[in-house]
Amino acid sequence: MGENKHTIWVEKHRPESFEDVKGQENTISKIKAFVKNKTMPHLLFSGPAGVGKTTTSLIIAKKLFENNWNYNFLELNASDERGIDVIRTKVKDFARTKAINNVPFKIIYLDECDALTKEAQQALRRTMETYALTCRFILSCNYVSKIIEPIQSRCTIFKFQPLEKENIFELIDVISKKENLEINEEEKEALFEISNGDARKLENIMQTISSVENKFSKETIYSMANLAKPKELNELLSFAIQANFYEAKRVLLDIMLKTGLSGNDIIKQIQKEVLKLEIDKMKILKIIDKCGETEFRLNEGSDQYIQLNALLAYMGYICN
Repeated sequence: MGENKHTIWVEKHRPESFEDVKGQENTISKIKAFVKNKTMPHLLFSGPAGVGKTTTSLIIAKKLFENNWNYNFLELNASDERGIDVIRTKVKDFARTKAINNVPFKIIYLDECDALTKEAQQALRRTMETYALTCRFILSCNYVSKIIEPIQSRCTIFKFQPLEKENIFELIDVISKKENLEINEEEKEALFEISNGDARKLENIMQTISSVENKFSKETIYSMANLAKPKELNELLSFAIQANFYEAKRVLLDIMLKTGLSGNDIIKQIQKEVLKLEIDKMKILKIIDKCGETEFRLNEGSDQYIQLNALLAYMGYICN
């Protein structure tokens, strides 16, 4: 791994150019035009974690400001600093001064801004108006619906998508080459399945495995990702739909004790695997509906073992 062996891979393998950002071609092509013309409106990036929102913001700053990007770019995490005081102090202090370069504005990147209180969002709206000549905002969020309408109307909105399988495979190949790793197609499939299109999660799991094991394997991947192995989960569902409740209960307990998974983790995996069952489609829909109800009960504080056993019993009941 060379001299950077202690570096976190998320930072070590973070894309340095627009061309290296995977899976967001349409968005990136429009943003490149802004950078080329050295003009930019306020931007609002929405999408799940680990798909390139922060990376794209950093690339924008580095391409616009080059060597002076550190002085002209302020990054804040709104989930840590949610209140109105942050907007009134840190953001305003940075926004009111001119940029150091031939670009007429600075950039403030607010990550997870859907965590800002409504009052802080109103203050942010006023700040965006006041300092529009000297500052541009890039706001990042998981859900646009949590951002107040006046802010949405002042921004150009770009929606980032989870990475497709081909993008994840490309990323695995790039990292494998740089880190001298050997990963076969079956292991790539497992990495794609557990990453859910999240590049950050993928890189963290790959680094963890490479630090502990010399060789990748499906078993290691699932254990490091804190997931039940597909074989065990299939066995659980097979017993459940056959109404073999006691065996299903035994396998469930075995999975939870061996992996330390919570009830919510198990529910999410069951909901995915149920779609692969060769049973009547209406029964699949009923099971998925029951999974949603069970997860709600768990989030409300119900006992996870009772709720999961009730789900297994329900599956046996409707399938027979």
